[in-house]
Amino acid sequence: MLTQKEIFATIEMIDRQHLDIRTITMGISLLSCCDADAKKACDKIYDKITRSAENLVRVGEEIEHEFGIPIVNKRISVTPMALVAAASECEDYVPFALTLDRAAKTCGVNFIGGYSALVQKGMTTADEKLIRSIPEALDRTDLVCSSVNVGSTRAGINMDAVALMGEIIKETAERTRDRDGLGCAKLVVFCNAVEDNPFMAGAFHGVGEAEKVINVGVSGPGVVHHALQSVKGAPFDVVAETVKKTAFRVTRMGQLVAQEASKRLDTPFGIVDLSLAPTPAVGDSVARILEEMGLEVCGTHGTTAALALLNDAVKKGGVMASSSVGGLSGAFIPVSEDEGMIAAAQSGVLTLDKLEAMTCVCSVGLDMIAVPGDTSAETVAAIIADEAAIGMINNKTTAVRLLPVPGKQVGDSIEMGGLLGSAPVMPVHSESSADFIARGGRIPAPLHSLRN
Repeated sequence: MLTQKEIFATIEMIDRQHLDIRTITMGISLLSCCDADAKKACDKIYDKITRSAENLVRVGEEIEHEFGIPIVNKRISVTPMALVAAASECEDYVPFALTLDRAAKTCGVNFIGGYSALVQKGMTTADEKLIRSIPEALDRTDLVCSSVNVGSTRAGINMDAVALMGEIIKETAERTRDRDGLGCAKLVVFCNAVEDNPFMAGAFHGVGEAEKVINVGVSGPGVVHHALQSVKGAPFDVVAETVKKTAFRVTRMGQLVAQEASKRLDTPFGIVDLSLAPTPAVGDSVARILEEMGLEVCGTHGTTAALALLNDAVKKGGVMASSSVGGLSGAFIPVSEDEGMIAAAQSGVLTLDKLEAMTCVCSVGLDMIAVPGDTSAETVAAIIADEAAIGMINNKTTAVRLLPVPGKQVGDSIEMGGLLGSAPVMPVHSESSADFIARGGRIPAPLHSLRN
């Protein structure tokens, strides 16, 4: 039974501390839409998505109004499109992306994810076709998000795919030059991608999932920041306990919304992803949580240790609150989407190398980072390889979402608006990695991948 005190505390978290349901994401399997005729496949895809998700936005808005809980995004994720399109006898996969975009607009959702390929051990013909179509697909669509998984702890790192993704990211940036390379904000390169991630741009509906499912992503950096203000100067075990209790309360709210959406949409409940996903709004920053622990500026010495504590405590609190915590649960550090990260990067304290170190202990990886437009494809690929290596060796999900902004140099900034925020262009190392990337092949899986 909830007490009056707990109810008032939750109301305060929503009204003053930026607590929200970041997304309700419906995952939809498109395996039944495979067809040798690409046009027929696209028609099946459109029909299945619009039929399955026709009430998603309406139900989300109803829950939002009835419970008084902000639900920022309603999204759809689908089976990795390379698997679905593989049955079609066609060379051009862009029509599949256009179909996803049209279906998403019909349903009224914010984004649709799953224009994806899983190539951690090798590329099929379909995988390569899809990957090479990504720049045009993201240029010609508004709501489609794309992801490519290039490595895993079990398979190692597909360096041929890594090299190709360096080229694809550069081409995507160039094709969306008039929008400061915005297409790259909808493209993620993963290692150890998970099948139940509700967050964009990396969401897709895994082949091990049900026909359709509801996953919910909760976010509350502001709530955690506020809670830590009450334990200033306290030992780290007190800090960890405070974060854990706060994460418990946040997750319970997410569980409530997820179960209600599942019931009303007659769709199985999948997972609650408790990720501290920041926004550009003041008071909704992961960086400010780390600074509340005693760091003058996020990125200075001690930042990685503070982030490790935060990430672990968030997961412990979430697991206590729900038996279905999944996705990428932890703390996100997207530079452009976090007011404190933006400030730290602009001051020069937060660097690309420090961000890479931080990704060893937090969710995902190098996220929403703008780099100079003249950064080479090989350098982009090398950054991806470094991040994939962290994921592979540490048996965790890592990712790269880089924006090599055409015409921009260090010191410039870009403005993307909304949740995507603004980003200072950060420096990369000028020394070449071209010969390293040119080797190709596969970096073998680590010894601890042999777990059977």
